[in-house]
Amino acid sequence: MSEREEEPRVVIRDKRRIDPISGTVRVPAGDPPAGARPGVDPSEEQMSEQQAPDGAQPTVVDDDSARQLAERTEDLQRVTAEYANYRRRVDRDRQLVVDQAAERFAAQLFPIVDDIERARDHGDLTGAFKVVADRVLGLIDGLGVEAFGVAGDPFDPALHEAVMHDTSADVDVPTATTVLRQGFRRGDRVLRTAMVAVTEPETPAAAAAAPTQPGGEPATGPASD
Repeated sequence: MSEREEEPRVVIRDKRRIDPISGTVRVPAGDPPAGARPGVDPSEEQMSEQQAPDGAQPTVVDDDSARQLAERTEDLQRVTAEYANYRRRVDRDRQLVVDQAAERFAAQLFPIVDDIERARDHGDLTGAFKVVADRVLGLIDGLGVEAFGVAGDPFDPALHEAVMHDTSADVDVPTATTVLRQGFRRGDRVLRTAMVAVTEPETPAAAAAAPTQPGGEPATGPASD
């Protein structure tokens, strides 16, 4: 052998992570590619990625995850329903407070309205007094309160308070013939009943029809000799 062949060979390994020519990061031999999952064949992972639509990452959902998702959905639905019920209760309570305040304020104006109506009946509702009276009546209207009770209305115990009674042949049913004080209501709620004089018919209601025979003819008593 020649002396040149007997010299030991020198092997130089470039362990730099950055390629000095391309500038890219080198992957050491034996290391899995970047982003690869340990224990998973890169070819299988590549196939799964190709099967995912629109480049989306494949999602694996097991039974436990599905159960947790169903529980969270039920919790969300329950909380949403409870909040909706809470909002309804709050709105109802708020409206109840507003209605009660309006009714209390209107009740304080009823005596003033009575004085206005008496002044109107006597012809004294003129001048500055009429201007004030119109403003008070405007407040009543703005609260949604309306007056009721007119002579000739059928008597209704839920709306009228009878303080006087008489009879007359001119009426067929108990009738409020005189209104001594107007009543007031707000919607379906009666805030004050009307004070009235009631006239009732002189004769009671017509008697029931006489009994008839099966053939439809009126029954007759025994024939006289």
